[in-house]
Amino acid sequence: MSIKRDASWRDPDDDKPRLECGVFGVFGAKGAAQITALGLHALQHRGQEACGIASFDGQRFHTERHMGEVADHFSDGGVGERLPGEAAIGHTRYSTAGGSFLRNVQPMFADLESGGIALAHNGNLTNFLTLRKRLVSEGHIFQSTSDSEIIIQLVAVSRKMKFIDRFIDALSQIEGGYALVALTNKKLVGARDPLGIRPLVLGKLGENWVLASETRALDMVGASFVRDIEHGEVVVISQDGIESMRPFPAARARPCVFEYVYFAMPDSVVNGVSVYDVRKRMGRRLAEDSAVAADVVVPVPDSGVPAAIGYAQAAGLPFEMGIIRNHYAKRTFIQPDQNLRALGVRMKLSPNRAVLAGKRVVLVDDSIVRGTTDARVVRMVREAGAAEVHLRSASPAIRYPDFYGIDMPDRDELLAANKSVEEMARHLQVDSLAFLSVDGLYWAMGVGPRDPVTPQFTDHYFTGDYPTRLLDRETAEGRNEQVDQQLSFLVEA
Repeated sequence: MSIKRDASWRDPDDDKPRLECGVFGVFGAKGAAQITALGLHALQHRGQEACGIASFDGQRFHTERHMGEVADHFSDGGVGERLPGEAAIGHTRYSTAGGSFLRNVQPMFADLESGGIALAHNGNLTNFLTLRKRLVSEGHIFQSTSDSEIIIQLVAVSRKMKFIDRFIDALSQIEGGYALVALTNKKLVGARDPLGIRPLVLGKLGENWVLASETRALDMVGASFVRDIEHGEVVVISQDGIESMRPFPAARARPCVFEYVYFAMPDSVVNGVSVYDVRKRMGRRLAEDSAVAADVVVPVPDSGVPAAIGYAQAAGLPFEMGIIRNHYAKRTFIQPDQNLRALGVRMKLSPNRAVLAGKRVVLVDDSIVRGTTDARVVRMVREAGAAEVHLRSASPAIRYPDFYGIDMPDRDELLAANKSVEEMARHLQVDSLAFLSVDGLYWAMGVGPRDPVTPQFTDHYFTGDYPTRLLDRETAEGRNEQVDQQLSFLVEA
């Protein structure tokens, strides 16, 4: 849930939005936990604060959860011994401020009347507070402050007889965006929200089934891609094979378009579309709509690279790596002194003066959020001798916060929500600034103009058109302070 937060928690050298999870699951494979660990390596970009794996060996569940990255905890040869079994699920996590605790790390596990269940969740529930308040009033005890635990609690209290019916009963009560993998003593279950906001794919490893947030995780473990889990679909994998259920009313899919802008890795295919190809087309359209006289096109690495390639090709300009990223730099220590904090970006990015000096430079970034990183990059490029700096955003202007699993600043922190393009250009100290249009983004996706009645994608961060009810906000009658206070209590508890 995006809430008003003390901005001091953020890394001052990285103001990109963060997707809060990646999920993976495998059923029927020897060394399932080791396979899951490999899959999580491929999904590390979707969450770097914590990771976990749960396995089932035919008799009992085994779980291991850690703060930190996958390589720090699941790269040794003992994973299979610590987490035995032929079925496992895993999770990588990025949390909002105040929620970075071990008790919130997934997969979550509980012993229910019907047996054990482990759950990994990517997304956010927009009626989390409403459901939690009801359950607490009924005497339920929560072990975490995560909205994911709501799902397990709802499964536990369902009056349905079969587990899968209890699981679907729980899903029928939640709202928002989610991709889930759940493991019981007999089944691996995957589910995607009715609008398909968060992604989930199905693959096959030999004769065994695999679920993952992105196709690159299938590639990592040597599995073949079978298909996307469809919006509103629940798949049940067992020794009897795979069964597909569609328990929710039919609706038009609205997948999150920000997966293509920033979150998914370029080598992934999301909803049947190559992320790399889409990003190049974004750059191409950007050049067609906002060309400027220049000498060189330079990406803000790494996520701006494909769009910059597309821009350079369309504009007939040379593409150069005028900024070099240090891939060995970890999150910058947040220094109390502002001057020292401003130097932190140089730990991660450094100018290539041979490319920049004396040149009219087009800088291409994937998106502009608060503008802090871009302002420092622009300053760096100018100090390296650039004659002009023209900034281009390969996404439309971000004007609204997210509530479906993206940690994005509140509206009063979003640069485009509070300044005109001209004011932003002055603030960032660039010679010109332009954004990809919303219709340009839809063109890059290959679907034509945006349908104003039923948009083809979830795009509220650009348009303010939220695809579901925001029940927790609505029940507070628009008074954000009330919601923020409740959430602050939960994450600090």
